[in-house]
Amino acid sequence: MFLSTERLTVRRFRADDAAAFAAYRSVPEVARYQSWEAPVSIEEATASVRGFAAGDPLVPGWFQYAVDLDGVLIGDIGLNLHENLMQADLGFTLAPRYQGHGYATEAVRGLLDHLFVERKLHRVSAECDARNVASAALLRRVGFRDEGLRLANTWFKGEWTDDQFFGLLRSDWISS
Repeated sequence: MFLSTERLTVRRFRADDAAAFAAYRSVPEVARYQSWEAPVSIEEATASVRGFAAGDPLVPGWFQYAVDLDGVLIGDIGLNLHENLMQADLGFTLAPRYQGHGYATEAVRGLLDHLFVERKLHRVSAECDARNVASAALLRRVGFRDEGLRLANTWFKGEWTDDQFFGLLRSDWISS
């Protein structure tokens, strides 16, 4: 399973992705608004990558896509497919070295196009820490609507955080 964009491949994880995965997920700024703690050991990364590679993107639950630039893992996109197979939640991570070049935007757009056009999902949602302005900007750039802000909603890494919610409908994606 893979999707091609102009510069990237969005694909299934492979065993040889573990070192790159551990490297970018170990950067404190990358982990700041994410569910894991940095650093990520090579053992943890190997186990994660092995689990990702065994996943099925067509069944409910989380599936992690690898974002590949010329054979190099530069990030990942997580997709949580709902039980009804018509909705999903989206999250993304990109290695710092590759941020600011439009790669995350391109990868997310490629996956959204696949989800809305080929798989005909009805809705994709996303949420982020309200302080994560780069992620919020990416979501808006690809067409997500702001759907709300919950103040001090989540106890996360030792503090209360505000959650920003976003949504995108298939009908809006197709008409754009």
